[in-house]
Amino acid sequence: MPVAIITGASKGLGRALAVGLAERGWDLVLDARGAARLAETQVLASAHGTRVTAVPGDVTDAAHRAELVAAAWRLGGVDLLVHNASALGAEPLVRLAELPLEGLRRALEVNLVAALGLVQEALPLLRTAEAGAVLVVSSDAAAEAYPTWGGYGASKAGLDQLAAVLAEEEPGLRVWSVDPGDMATDLYTAAVPDDDDPRREPETVVPGFLRLLAERPASGRYGAPALLEGRR
Repeated sequence: MPVAIITGASKGLGRALAVGLAERGWDLVLDARGAARLAETQVLASAHGTRVTAVPGDVTDAAHRAELVAAAWRLGGVDLLVHNASALGAEPLVRLAELPLEGLRRALEVNLVAALGLVQEALPLLRTAEAGAVLVVSSDAAAEAYPTWGGYGASKAGLDQLAAVLAEEEPGLRVWSVDPGDMATDLYTAAVPDDDDPRREPETVVPGFLRLLAERPASGRYGAPALLEGRR
């Protein structure tokens, strides 16, 4: 069975990806700070007959990252690393003039620094995998300038650049940065609580991510909605 590590797996896109991969026979190591909700994801994913290990903790903690990789090693290795964990920097989002610097630091630590730390921890196993891949969840805010999204967007833009460089340095791996588009998630509600426009459920974009894994296109930046429509 292939093995995936998914961060931020207690809800939203992380939970949807966990269930989607489990349905296709993946063994999983799941991370999130909220132990109770992470346990719920573990139950949902393991119902498909695969091995699912839940490791609650904070991805900014080096010891926790090591624990995630060790758990994957016990399942057989790391074939896929999904960095989905995200921090906004401020809830709700604010303009740069009011953005707390500590909030910006938190967004950079979770969205960017922790991602690299986990990649570094998992690289020895990813390199020996038959089809090793790293998938980082990006955002439209990484490429476009939206008021109040500056801190979060900067962290995701940095993550995109990290993924692009990693792809050059590790040509034996696939490294994808994927913008899932606007979704109905707790993260978006925390970011813009007054925006009640309808948005797609996270489960609806999972097939786009699964298409990447099935077709293994070149490393690069992709949009989940475009993948769903057969475009790249």
